[in-house]
Order: sequence, then structure tokens, then C-alpha cells
Amino acid sequence: MAAPEPDPGRAPGTGSTPRTTADTGSTPGSAPDPAPGPGPEPLTVPSMSAGPDFVLRPWEMSDLPLIREASLDPYIPLITTIPAPYSEAAAEAFVRRQWERAATGAGYPFAIVRSRDRRPVGAIGLWLRELPEGRASLGYWLTDLARGQGVARAALRTVTGWALRDLGVPRLQLYIEPWNTASARIAEDIGFRREGLLRGWQQVGDERRDMAVYALLNSDGPVDGRAVTAH
Repeated sequence: MAAPEPDPGRAPGTGSTPRTTADTGSTPGSAPDPAPGPGPEPLTVPSMSAGPDFVLRPWEMSDLPLIREASLDPYIPLITTIPAPYSEAAAEAFVRRQWERAATGAGYPFAIVRSRDRRPVGAIGLWLRELPEGRASLGYWLTDLARGQGVARAALRTVTGWALRDLGVPRLQLYIEPWNTASARIAEDIGFRREGLLRGWQQVGDERRDMAVYALLNSDGPVDGRAVTAH
């Protein structure tokens, strides 16, 4: 699994409270703060094939069984805001947060669905917070029963190619814990290059952990045999 970007509201594993606009009032007698510019445009999350066996689509309320399964995983709740312990109300709130991320232009959250029975088996996201600086990040997770079946490779290859070719993102980044050799191998097979180790980069559960950063540039060459440069 590649560490996803935290859901809005809090960083995974922390008890921090999000800052509100009430925290940044102007000083009496000073010039008023300038009016904020227009916010990001809402995004429409597409549905697309990830090879013959999997489909990527927007999150649905019917995906609550996937959230229940993920809540039992020892690692997924540490790097996401999948609720643990599970409750239906918290799971519904998780799905609404994914909708909100697209509605606010923060990124494209996808559920990964098995084609043969339409069963959701994981998630992948393309996050655009740093797109004004020419980069975006990717993250994904899979339930235990879906691992080792080529799901992550198919989903990551699909979203990577789409982001580079169709959206024209200049640089894509992945953050992977150094012990996660399976995810590192998948990233490198698709064309990502390891660029270094970020010490204490991310809160995971109760501790700060190192993350290896992998990147792929739009100018690096083909992904899955196709040119990545957008036209």
C-alpha cells in the first residue's frame, strides 16, 4: 500500500482539530483581509477500466461492506480515516468525505471494484493539493483478500497513465514505507523512481515514520507502452 493523503478534518493517528476561519480574525484598526479568490473547481470522478479484471469508479454508499472489512485490517486505519472500530454512521461519513474531496477540487477518490462480481476490494486516489506547483500525489490500499492478485498494479498503472496523459500532470509522487517492498516493486515496475528517504515524514498510528518518496515525470517516457505526454 502507498500511503494515501489524509482525509479532510484530521491527520491519521492524531487528535488534532482542524483550524477554522474563526482562528484568523483581523486586528482592530488594521486593513481588512483581502477577499479570497475563487476556490478550486469541483471535479467529476470518472469510471474507467483497470484492465480486464477491475474497474475504478466513484465511491457509493453501497461500499460500506468494504469499509467494514478495511476497519479490521491492522494497518489501513493507521494511514487513513477508515473508522476503527467500525460503525455504520462513521462509514457513511467516510464515503461523504470522499464525495467532498471531489466537490472541493482536492482530488479524485476511486473505489477499486472487481469486474466479475462488482465487489469493491480497495481504494486509490489522485490528490491535487500541490497541483499549482506542478505535482500531485497518489495513494492506495487494498483489503487482505485482494492482495497478491495484481489489483494494486492494475489500479496504479491506470490512474498514473490517466493523470499524465489526459490531465497533463507534470509530476506524480508516491510515499511508501521502507519495509513495504511489494509496493515499491509495483511502483518501480510502472516507472516510478525512488528519489530518497523522508525521515519522520508521516504520522502512522502513534509514531512518526519514515517514507520513501517515488516520483514519475510526464517527460520520463512511456507508461505501459504508451507515451505519457499529454496532447
